[in-house]
Amino acid sequence: MAEAGFQLVATRGTAQAIAAAGLTVQPVNKVTEGRPHIVDMIKNNEISLIINTVEEKRGAINDSRSIRTSGLQARVTMYTTIWGAEAAAEGIRNRGELVVYPIQALHAQLH
Repeated sequence: MAEAGFQLVATRGTAQAIAAAGLTVQPVNKVTEGRPHIVDMIKNNEISLIINTVEEKRGAINDSRSIRTSGLQARVTMYTTIWGAEAAAEGIRNRGELVVYPIQALHAQLH
């Protein structure tokens, strides 16, 4: 995503992991950590894509719910699984290089 020109924003724990991977990231508060927080950024149209996975902890689930709800209300593209985020990243990485194959030709190769 960074290579595609996205500026990365993440809550603190995720931001630490992203920074440890050598990428530039702006840490932002969770809703429970006070303002300004990620939901404020979503409502202010500062976020164009959300990748929001959640741990099975009550606090994390509540934070995730407010992010998802705000993202839906603001009509922000959102991925809620690592697999979905990886597929989106791959699509963004390969934009402009899309090749369309007729399904009949693919089917014929199977026989």
